[in-house]
Amino acid sequence: MLSRRKIFTLGLQHVMAMYAGAIAVPLIVGGALHLTAEQMAYLIAADLFTCGIATLLQVLGTRYFGSGLPVVLGCTFTAVGPIIAIASTSNLATAYGAIILSGLFVVLIAPLYGRLLRFFPKIVTGSVVTIIGLSLIPVAMNNVAGGQGSSDFGAPRNLMLALITLLVILLVNRLAKGFLRSISVLVGLFVGTVVAYSMGMVHFGSVGDASWVRVAQPFYFGIPEFSLTAIVTMVIVNIVSMVESTGVYIAVGKAIEQKVEQKQIVNGLRSEGLAIMLGGFFNAFPYTAFSQNVGLISLTKVKTRNVIFAASGIMIVLGLLPKLAALTTVIPNAVLGGAMIVMFGSVAASGISILSEVNLRNDRNLMIVACSIAVGLGSAVLPDMFGQLPSFAQTLLQNGIVTGSITAVLLNIILSRKGEMFDNAEEDETTSGMASDAGDSTQMKTGISSQTT
Repeated sequence: MLSRRKIFTLGLQHVMAMYAGAIAVPLIVGGALHLTAEQMAYLIAADLFTCGIATLLQVLGTRYFGSGLPVVLGCTFTAVGPIIAIASTSNLATAYGAIILSGLFVVLIAPLYGRLLRFFPKIVTGSVVTIIGLSLIPVAMNNVAGGQGSSDFGAPRNLMLALITLLVILLVNRLAKGFLRSISVLVGLFVGTVVAYSMGMVHFGSVGDASWVRVAQPFYFGIPEFSLTAIVTMVIVNIVSMVESTGVYIAVGKAIEQKVEQKQIVNGLRSEGLAIMLGGFFNAFPYTAFSQNVGLISLTKVKTRNVIFAASGIMIVLGLLPKLAALTTVIPNAVLGGAMIVMFGSVAASGISILSEVNLRNDRNLMIVACSIAVGLGSAVLPDMFGQLPSFAQTLLQNGIVTGSITAVLLNIILSRKGEMFDNAEEDETTSGMASDAGDSTQMKTGISSQTT
């Protein structure tokens, strides 16, 4: 049992872990569309407020909505390009109209998508979770160097800050015990920021300029407008997010040692669809499960949902109090990068742990893992290779998680003999129990057994 103070602190750590990603999307979109300072401030506040509500819906776990897993939701980077393109050619009202209807699509299609989960056995899920972790490593290294586009990108002081943050996290995780060990990432961020302040790299100007209170306003950028092309584009974006979220749910299940049922994934995706509609309503963004926080769960070993409830409450308050939200933006990119190395590496390690339960001496299994990770990581590191394809194809193929997942699923189908598709290999003793579970008619319908997840 954790005290309220500890639950709040652990929740704050989750907010810090996802904060950079949460505010990066509104900053990128707002900058590309040349929004005013007041509009940018609203966009960030509305995004944080909606992130908190979306996370709360996900964690509650009702009969039809919410996975009930300790999952944090944030705005998806996949939507950045399409939103900018739609708003540039028409207006933001058209973009938000497309977001609302695409969210409705996710709610309605989630049960059908759930029936396809039988194509995600252990060999596939392990590959997907590994790809999620590996594809995030370049993001971490980009921050370690100071952030893409920064004037001091790659400066020695940035590298030193990231190293100090990383070392503090490792030392606290290794030497401390109990609660202090579970907040090692937060301690690392704090120490790194203090060191950065002593070097003159922390500035509080944005805190002074921010207002104290700002309530999210429905349809801030105008009444939604609808365009078929825009709607189809956002539907494709959200299909990508559904695949990505599936991998995150499975990774969280691995981190908390819990079997993730088909119903949980379907309800989780329904909740995401509702959150996407909410994002369109408050003129924020489409939302998806954040993989950053999976690594944090693996590090802290804290599985209670109360921590995520606290995180959602903190995000809602930050969305209503822009001055407090601005206070968290003073953390330098290099400090965040040092923490990201540990968290994203933990996600990749979780995927490797899943794959360790598969017989990789089997050529078929080895080929699936090798090709899916290579394709997924290649797409994530070099997305420009698809730059001459149509825009809808770029949206799909430039996401390494999607290309890696598709490759793993297709190779598992193509290379499998009849009866092997869902048990990974008949001769693999570590997965022999899965084949017997597959004999049960109920488990065959879901395709997810305790061995699979």
